[in-house]
Amino acid sequence: PRGSISKAYEQTDQAILTHTPDLGRGGSTAVTAILIDGRKLWVANIGDSRAVLSKEGQAIQMSIDHEPNTERGSIENRGGFVSNMPGDVARVNGQLAVSRAFGDKNLKSHLRSDPDVKTVNIDSDTELLILASDGLWKVMSNQEAVDIAKKTKDPLRAAKRLITESLNRDSKDDISCIVVRFKG
Repeated sequence: PRGSISKAYEQTDQAILTHTPDLGRGGSTAVTAILIDGRKLWVANIGDSRAVLSKEGQAIQMSIDHEPNTERGSIENRGGFVSNMPGDVARVNGQLAVSRAFGDKNLKSHLRSDPDVKTVNIDSDTELLILASDGLWKVMSNQEAVDIAKKTKDPLRAAKRLITESLNRDSKDDISCIVVRFKG
C-alpha cells in the first residue's frame, strides 16, 4: 500500500500540473485514508491537511504538517528560500505557507509532493478518524476536534458540527472535513 499511495500522489500532482492552463497556477494540500480489511488504516498527507485518530477518547495525530521552517533544508537545497515576509507565517519564496503541495507550478522546483505515510491497526479502542484541512486545525486542537466529533454518532453530522465550530471561532481559511466512525 505504501508504494501505491506514493504513486497515486505523484500521478495526482502530474495531472494537476498538466492541467495548469485550465485549473490556474494554484495548488492544494491533501490528506487521505485507506482502510484495508477493516483492520489496517493507512494515512497519507502533503501540506497542512491533517488526520487525527481517536483511541479511547485520546487524539492521536496521524499526519505531519509540512511547514516551510521544518523543511527549510529541502527547500534551500532546491534553490528556494523561506521567509516570514509578508506577515508572520513562514512561506516558501515568500508565497506558500506549506512545503509540500500538489500543483503550484511556479514554485514546483522548490516544493515536494511526496506524501508522508503512516499506518496503524484499528482495534476495539479506535473510535473515529477526522480528516480535515487547515481551516479547522488553525482554530482548534486535535483533542478539541475529537471531543466535539465524539458527541455526535452520525459522522456526517459530526463533520458539519466541526465545520460550524471552526466558523464560530472565526476561521479564515478553507474548511473541509470528513469524520469516519469505527464504532458506535
